[in-house]
Amino acid sequence: MNWTERDKQTLWHPFTQMKTALAPIHIEKAQGAYLYASDGRVFIDAIASWWVNIHGHGHPLIAKKIAEQAAQLDHVLFAGFTHTPAIALAEGLLSVLPHHFDKIFYSDNGSTAVEVALKMALQYFYNRGQKHKTRIIAFENAYHGDTFGAMSAGGRNLFNAPFQELLFDVVHIPIPNGENTEGVLQQFETIAAAGDVAAFIFEPLVQGSAGMLMYEAEPLDALLAIAKAHHIICIADEVMTGFGRTGKMFACNYLTQLPDIICLSKGITGGFLPLGVTACTATIYNAFYDNDLTKAFFHGHSYTANPISCAAAVASLEILRGVDCQKQIDQIVEQHAVFCQKVKTHTFVKAVRQRGTILAIELKTTESTSYTNSIKAAAQAFFIDNGVLIRPLGNIIYLMPPYCISVQDLEKVYGVIERALDFLYEKTSNRGF
Repeated sequence: MNWTERDKQTLWHPFTQMKTALAPIHIEKAQGAYLYASDGRVFIDAIASWWVNIHGHGHPLIAKKIAEQAAQLDHVLFAGFTHTPAIALAEGLLSVLPHHFDKIFYSDNGSTAVEVALKMALQYFYNRGQKHKTRIIAFENAYHGDTFGAMSAGGRNLFNAPFQELLFDVVHIPIPNGENTEGVLQQFETIAAAGDVAAFIFEPLVQGSAGMLMYEAEPLDALLAIAKAHHIICIADEVMTGFGRTGKMFACNYLTQLPDIICLSKGITGGFLPLGVTACTATIYNAFYDNDLTKAFFHGHSYTANPISCAAAVASLEILRGVDCQKQIDQIVEQHAVFCQKVKTHTFVKAVRQRGTILAIELKTTESTSYTNSIKAAAQAFFIDNGVLIRPLGNIIYLMPPYCISVQDLEKVYGVIERALDFLYEKTSNRGF
């Protein structure tokens, strides 16, 4: 029995209709920007394997630190105990986050980082005796994860349709896009003025899973100013945008109004191990700091602050803060900008969007823009056949490459995209999507 047959016998893959999906590709090893399949094929990982391998695969420093930590301390419960990697990572994160953040809370992934943030915000007001403040505001089309609190904060869509009657109510407003900004601000002010809103959660500047939808810092600043005026806790979900993805360390670095809580994951360990972080201000923390045990934050995970994961994150942050990494980020930003100008006039391109190292190309199709757009499968197959891992979001082709990608390999990816546009345009002309 080969690897594909063994996989089919035993595994259930995420975001996959197992009955109709093509057989998964068995990856044997990975290094830098490359994935090596057991059948001899090589792929450029143009999306950093779901946005996590920011330094590419198998970075020697991170691998070395993981091995050293595994030999010294693999794990210890984080209630009543602590360890060097957790402390070092917290200190490192607080040194690069906006200065007003004061405490780091660890969890396992992006979705749990969001769950922690929502619970912190709600219990903050509960602990202060303001039990009427329970409403949450979020953006339409938001994606904050797949656990129930995160799904509730997310937009109502394909991903959470079977559970919608079970989700708690969240007020969803449009992202401000310039044309609707005044109306969005007025709507937000009206909702906030009711006095029962606990938190506003948002993906700053880029809504990833919604199709890499982008908006500007100025209207977000205006929304945050309204929220602060009404004592609403502001939660930035930087699970995707953190650690250099938007060109700056965090998307919040583009803002003048800053969030009270920030959620981090994905690139935090360089893609080696799962880890979630929720950072908060001293004001939030102090509402839990009390002689009364019932005001404690009763939340945790078995692998909270796993020492090996924390050691990987410390090493990843060290690489990220280096001059060479910033040069690589700047190079990707510049190459993307040039390619945007080149590709935006293509007949099959409806829109091109870029924010830092994130590039999105929206295709013209007769179907509505959604994850289920039938062009997705044809586009993904074309990219795989041409040695590039790109996983379109419906009719949105996007790039989020590892920072180590070479100029030549990124140019190769652009060339494959251009050929894909020609191929897909011809295919739609003959068949229609």
